[in-house]
Amino acid sequence: MPFRSHRKTKFPHIEDDTPGHPLFVRWTNSPCGNHAANGNRPAKKRADYHPPLRMDGGGWVFALPGLVGFTVFFIGPFLISLGYAFMDRPVDGSFVGLANFASLFTNKAYLLGLSNTLKFILVSVPLNMGLSLGVAMLINRLSRFRELFSLLFLIPLVIPSGSMAFFWKVLFSYDGVLNGWLIAHNLARVNWLDSGLAFLIMVLIFVWKNLGYNMVLFLAGLGNIPQDYYEAAAVDGANPWQALRFITLPHLIPTAILTLIMSIINSFKVFKEIYLITGSYPHESIYTLQHFMNNMFSSLNYPRLTTATTVLVALIALFTQTLLRMERRASA
Repeated sequence: MPFRSHRKTKFPHIEDDTPGHPLFVRWTNSPCGNHAANGNRPAKKRADYHPPLRMDGGGWVFALPGLVGFTVFFIGPFLISLGYAFMDRPVDGSFVGLANFASLFTNKAYLLGLSNTLKFILVSVPLNMGLSLGVAMLINRLSRFRELFSLLFLIPLVIPSGSMAFFWKVLFSYDGVLNGWLIAHNLARVNWLDSGLAFLIMVLIFVWKNLGYNMVLFLAGLGNIPQDYYEAAAVDGANPWQALRFITLPHLIPTAILTLIMSIINSFKVFKEIYLITGSYPHESIYTLQHFMNNMFSSLNYPRLTTATTVLVALIALFTQTLLRMERRASA
């Protein structure tokens, strides 16, 4: 219907709904006025509509150095090493097909490292995620000193690996502090690093170092859960266990999948501390894939080294893609 103003104008001979009236002109020139003049309601924009992102030339200029460095120092060397996996030797070698892969899975040292690595991941990653989630939930409930406690758990991330390895070696070596305490109390010494207990020490080092990192991820996930959900659940009579089961855990699925991926990646980094503590040939319970590949590199056995690396990269890529698909389905 035509727009009509109830204010007096300085054009008494022109009605408000006359096309020549200034108010009518201003109204019909607006987006809403055009629809109203045509007898249509203004179209509503979709709530989920987002304008497409475009990267101009300046954006590519800033991204180019990183892309070049990633290609030269990561993609290029990986493709070269991938070629070595199908050769019998790196220099003047002959193509042998899948023979290197077949011999790899019959190598006892490789199978030992593979089994220990899988065992370590299956034990340390769930333990680390469970402890970090519990610590994050406790810190999230604090009203004071939250930043202080978060900082305390993040300290292991900034300690250099050499200093960390020296601390653990002094603590668990045969003539170390812990055995000195046992002797002082008339107890027998324990060979911590050269027995089955070495595996538990490796799990302890991993959890101690990475608990703070996972805690930060879970704190971010907990902060994204609206408090209205918990208040509504409390009004409906839900207990804390029900709130955890039906509110907290379902909303933490995307964060948990990201934390799981990062924990698996970080589990391969514990080799640095274990190598500094025990050397190239540790007790068989903590002999991992990284020990095997490091020894192959020291012996210049590049075909076997690159074959083991290729298998490891393929397994990590397959597992990561599976988890990302699960995350997308959970978020849908």
